[in-house]
Amino acid sequence: MNQLDFKGKTAIVTGGMQGIGAAIVKRLESSGAKVAIWDLDGPGKVDVASNDSILGALKSTLNQLGRIDILVNNAGIAGPTMPVVDYPIEQWEQVIRIDLNGPFLCCRAVVPHMVKAGYGRIVNIASVAGKEGNPNAAAYAAATGGLIAFTKALGKELAQSGVLVNCVRPAAAQTAILDQVTPEFAKFMLSKIPMGRFVKVEEIAAMVCWLASEDCSFTTGGVFDISGGRA
Repeated sequence: MNQLDFKGKTAIVTGGMQGIGAAIVKRLESSGAKVAIWDLDGPGKVDVASNDSILGALKSTLNQLGRIDILVNNAGIAGPTMPVVDYPIEQWEQVIRIDLNGPFLCCRAVVPHMVKAGYGRIVNIASVAGKEGNPNAAAYAAATGGLIAFTKALGKELAQSGVLVNCVRPAAAQTAILDQVTPEFAKFMLSKIPMGRFVKVEEIAAMVCWLASEDCSFTTGGVFDISGGRA
């Protein structure tokens, strides 16, 4: 593993208790960063779909870490796999709330502190589904597609502020999110990857951490595929 220097840096990782988020936390901490995990399964029980929960977590994080250099918006759900005409409205809205509204609310809360400091790195975790669209997963595709567009918009807004905003677009990873889809759908997603395997969470963490580092200094509003050749 190549070593990045995050000594003296602080970070927030949403959905950091398992899967991709946990791998990102591990890599950041092993490189010297202090990390606050915002997760419903964490000790603080942060709900990224709730603005009140985010504001409370932000206050606690600032008290604990003093400032925020890095925000990784990773929390997300897949939602059910079924045709649009059968898709329950409540579950559609839940996917949008967590996967798209969540990063918006987190950025809205954290960005002013980064701008004031003149430095920040924001990395949003989207999906190749947001580029190509997966049949029977329209909510997830719509939410992650929206997150890609949001990344581009916010990146342009903040381009001269010292705060850079980028997005990672992975193919399917072997994480708990696959437990939310049918075995047939998981097999379909695997069949779309030319390398013939799911991406490893450590591979995603490596790309995310470069985008969160000082070495990433002239890239903003960018979208980075890590799809085994699919995209």
